[in-house]
Amino acid sequence: MITVDDHEQIRRAYFIDQKSKRQIARELQHSRSLVDRAVASSEAPGYHQAKPRAVPVLGPFKTRIDELLAENETLPRKQRYTSYVVFQKLRAEGYAGGESTVRGYLSRLRQSQRRPAVYLPLEFDPGIDAQVDWGEAEVVLAGQPVTVQLFVMRLCYSRRLFVMAFPSQKQESFFDGHVQAFQYFGGVPHRLSYDNLRTAIDHVLLGRQRQVNDRFILFRSHYEGSTSQD
Repeated sequence: MITVDDHEQIRRAYFIDQKSKRQIARELQHSRSLVDRAVASSEAPGYHQAKPRAVPVLGPFKTRIDELLAENETLPRKQRYTSYVVFQKLRAEGYAGGESTVRGYLSRLRQSQRRPAVYLPLEFDPGIDAQVDWGEAEVVLAGQPVTVQLFVMRLCYSRRLFVMAFPSQKQESFFDGHVQAFQYFGGVPHRLSYDNLRTAIDHVLLGRQRQVNDRFILFRSHYEGSTSQD
């Protein structure tokens, strides 16, 4: 059984990156039958763990490592914690594992933060890019002034605009806004850029990292393979 993230990764590789199922199975180290099922269904399968998974020695200390790295950002450069200093601090707090495990975890964590700069091009191709944002407006409803939340999607090539009013910015409204916009435009843009994604984020992590919630991942995965002509 695979996770929601694995399911989306397979579908993205197949529909967006145009990779063959054989190549996906080889690169992601999944069975061919599992790749077939993920491509065939936009709904990720449920996961039921047969027995509790063993917790690694480092597991309970990962949150503490994140705290130390966040604290590191506030220190002068010459006073920042090295991997060895982090290891020593963890040992003083009860960590019984080896220094190499701490170094390996820190290395993977730092590599994950070294992402290329994300930007929107100044020129756009039809059906490729769209931008999504929330706004507010005052309307008169049943004779009374009411503040409504506006879901806005704009196609970057044609500048076509879709706006829909909701009573709140709840996740249900966020998803429904996408569905209605896709129907209005007659397709799904290849790439969506968000100025405000609070309705899809569970936790803000270090740097630019974000933990996207499973419901948004499933929603996003459902539309992979669809395209818009703008």
